[in-house]
Amino acid sequence: MSIPADEPRVTLAQLATAASVSLSTVSKVLNGRTDVAPKTRAKVEELLEEHGYRRRQVSATRAGLVELVFHELESAWALELIRGVENVAREHGMSVVLTETGSRHAPGLEWIEGVMARRPAGVVLVFSDLSRDFRQKLDARAIPFVIIDPAGDPAPDVPSVGSANWAGGMMATRHLIELGHTRIAAISGPADMMCSLARIDGYRSAMNMASLPIDPELIRYGNFHVDGGRDHAFSLLRGPRPPTAIFAGSDLQALGVLDAARQIGIPVPEKLSIVGYDDLQLAQWSSPALTTVHQPLIQMAEEATRMVLRLREGERPNNLKLDLATSLVVRQSTAPPPAPADAPPRSLQEQR
Repeated sequence: MSIPADEPRVTLAQLATAASVSLSTVSKVLNGRTDVAPKTRAKVEELLEEHGYRRRQVSATRAGLVELVFHELESAWALELIRGVENVAREHGMSVVLTETGSRHAPGLEWIEGVMARRPAGVVLVFSDLSRDFRQKLDARAIPFVIIDPAGDPAPDVPSVGSANWAGGMMATRHLIELGHTRIAAISGPADMMCSLARIDGYRSAMNMASLPIDPELIRYGNFHVDGGRDHAFSLLRGPRPPTAIFAGSDLQALGVLDAARQIGIPVPEKLSIVGYDDLQLAQWSSPALTTVHQPLIQMAEEATRMVLRLREGERPNNLKLDLATSLVVRQSTAPPPAPADAPPRSLQEQR
């Protein structure tokens, strides 16, 4: 059915009849909803434009909010991500709302109803992935989302921003090897998180490339918190063959290792070298200052927020998965291993 262009302005019901769709479908297209088939959308938009209806911009229906969703908000690591999201939100005259829900793998069931009611401009999530049901509900309300520092391996069509965890584990371990350490332990995060496994894979690669044996007893999986580093460090350092160096998969765990060494009476770095991961601000104020892998948490959060705001405007980034580079920051918690008790004294040239 066609509608003469010179007739008085037609109703949406007439447009629905002309497009052979329901009135609710026309309303969805007019209001910027995404749950309409592309061919149907194109046909309806053509009729809307032809008869003087202006499709409502997606941004006009949104609150000036970016929602940042964590499973926990108790660490300095979370504060870095908050700072990055706030930086970009401020540039766009927007506010940030924080939500704590669910586990590290997925937000809680109660969250989806709340976010659909709030209708933020976009959502930045610190989780492994989103279920298909949650994604469909967000799409139906035209609420874009990006996962930051994913704990798992999100689906190919899920936008995410992370960092080069394998490279970080490799450079931390290589630094210790270059100092002369051969018995190196690694305390990563939970074994069901991809970033934990990737950092251990980097550790293994560095050890293999140096032709050093990998003792399974020296590989531990913690919780990324101080107590996880402390508990595993006590076990490692009180064992029959303690390591001379420990690569901790987070700065918080590295601080736990420092505390365990202090309690046992092992000086750092004279008898034990420690490398952390993240480069939180507190790493430079520990005693000794912590050698660590810089994970660009603030930049990761900024990029995730920029991506979600581009998605809000209808842009589709060429790359939905972005991994930022990591780098090593050498401070005072690493040094060459102590010489064996029966080793001959080093020459003056070697000491230099």
